[in-house]
Amino acid sequence: MFDLFLELLALANFLLAAALVIFTFALLLWLFPSSWRNPVQRGFSALLTFVGIVYIGQVFLLRATSPEAAEQLLRFKWIGIAFVPAAYLHFSNAVLRSTFYDSRWRRAATWAAYLGGMIFLGLVLLSDWIVAEPFNAPFATQLHAGPLFGLFAIYFTATTVWGIYNIELARRRTLTPISRRRLRRLGIAFIAPAFGVFPYLVFSGFPALIPPVILLLLTFFGTIALLGMLIVMAYTVAYQGALAPDRIIKQKFAHYLLRGPLVAVGVVTAMTIVPFIETLIPLSRDTLLAATVIIGVIVFEMLISRGKGYIDRVLFWQDRREINQIQKLEAHLLTTGDLRQVLENILAAMCDLLRVQSGFALAAEPDGWKLETVVGAREPVQQFMASQVTPPSLNSDETRQPRFFVVGEYWLYPLQVNGSDIVVGVLGVAARAPQPDLTEHEQELVDALASQAELALEDRALQKNVFDALEQIGSEVEALQRVQAKPRVIGGIAGERVEEELIASPDFNRAIKGALDDYWGGPKLAHSPLLQLNIVRQSLGAYGQNPTRALRGILAEAIDTLRPEGSRSLTAPEWLLYNILELKVMQGMKIREVAQKLAMSESDLYRKQRVAIQEVAKTVQQMEQRDQ
Repeated sequence: MFDLFLELLALANFLLAAALVIFTFALLLWLFPSSWRNPVQRGFSALLTFVGIVYIGQVFLLRATSPEAAEQLLRFKWIGIAFVPAAYLHFSNAVLRSTFYDSRWRRAATWAAYLGGMIFLGLVLLSDWIVAEPFNAPFATQLHAGPLFGLFAIYFTATTVWGIYNIELARRRTLTPISRRRLRRLGIAFIAPAFGVFPYLVFSGFPALIPPVILLLLTFFGTIALLGMLIVMAYTVAYQGALAPDRIIKQKFAHYLLRGPLVAVGVVTAMTIVPFIETLIPLSRDTLLAATVIIGVIVFEMLISRGKGYIDRVLFWQDRREINQIQKLEAHLLTTGDLRQVLENILAAMCDLLRVQSGFALAAEPDGWKLETVVGAREPVQQFMASQVTPPSLNSDETRQPRFFVVGEYWLYPLQVNGSDIVVGVLGVAARAPQPDLTEHEQELVDALASQAELALEDRALQKNVFDALEQIGSEVEALQRVQAKPRVIGGIAGERVEEELIASPDFNRAIKGALDDYWGGPKLAHSPLLQLNIVRQSLGAYGQNPTRALRGILAEAIDTLRPEGSRSLTAPEWLLYNILELKVMQGMKIREVAQKLAMSESDLYRKQRVAIQEVAKTVQQMEQRDQ
């Protein structure tokens, strides 16, 4: 029984080592897109790489078939073991520098540590000074300690302790509770890689003092702790330089681990147990292997997909209500294709009810009517639409009733919002008689179908307003995230030319919009990044050394460039952009008032306003570039 326990423990250690290799590779891929420009993530990626090399060697070592192959793999593991201390120092110094504590001798110490790692690795590969010939022990094969093994152990311990001190120093230098909490979590997890490598060093130095069961247990729990702490460290490091809010980072990180490395670990586990299944089921190993992998992948994906919502609610327990609404939002939104499909289904049901072969649906747009869908022959509908600038009968109050009326060869049914006289669309069906002759039952069903079409068009119009609002605030949120990320990267602000970065930034339009929103006074104008522009500073003399008035003058000049020549018109298309800005910004009118004065819908006004702001932004950019 005890021997069986040792065998199972050895198998568990193999699976854990494989899982650690998989997770290490996955974490490196996760950090790779941003690690090249972030020193903290570069340091952590180096630490992950060398720890991963140790466990890659361990996985292959457990499947080695000859003493020669075992010795080669044991020395291969030392590529990671030799450089783990240097990576420790590299990572911890990068974390310390992120708190604006930098020193040349610490950087020199990092390079010296890597040089020391190269020297120790050379001694391992080319001599027996650090480690000597291998020895076989139950459930373990290791290299004997050489004469200088103690020197490496001292170097390993001293460098690790120094790294821990650097993390603690960085934690003490932070002032905000959230930064201290993150660095405290990082400091606790920081010792895990050392403990993950430590058992192999101890067993090489003192092989006779460690019974096999202790070694297996030490490796088992050490690998579990290392795996968990590496994930914690990667999660903490992922915030360095990130533009997204914490919730998005946590959600993406969790889903990535679930769908990537966790599924891979499940597949490896399934493949490992195939030999045991083979003794129970009389099938070939290839057949069992394929079936096990297929079933494993499908089951894991199904469990993750089903559990995704519950996982998010557990991760974000305080925001679970909002998370639940966000998860339901996608299913409730109507795309253009969805709306067309809904209207097509309603039209098909109405045509079947009235025993006619064709119909169409129109949606009201600011500039006319849009043909959303057609049931039956399209050519007659196109001919009918070509003969109508707009359905003329809709201009009459008598026809704006929830009943069919006749226009040409079609019966038209106006679709209204909540029983008001605002027409959001029209349903048309081929006329089966000169005048509508619906029975009471048919009228009841037609009204019900029309109500569904009204609801779909109304929801679609509301969604357009929502999307317009999201588009307006999207870049502002991105700007806030960029500001939030700046302090996380050392030197992120110092030495930059603010005006050049602002002009090239995709948030320049957002800054223009914010200044225009508070044109007559407000925080978006008084604290606008546009105050750093050269044209603003150079025009201070003309505005009494008042930067806010100078910026207001620059914006007024940019708006005036949109004014066409000739007398002003509120209806001419060429005057539209200028009118919008002049009425809303210069006169301070509300959106609804501007929309009524210009005879346009609010949603269309928002779209045209974005175009006008873009034109103002281009003008300000040109003015700035001329003065450089």
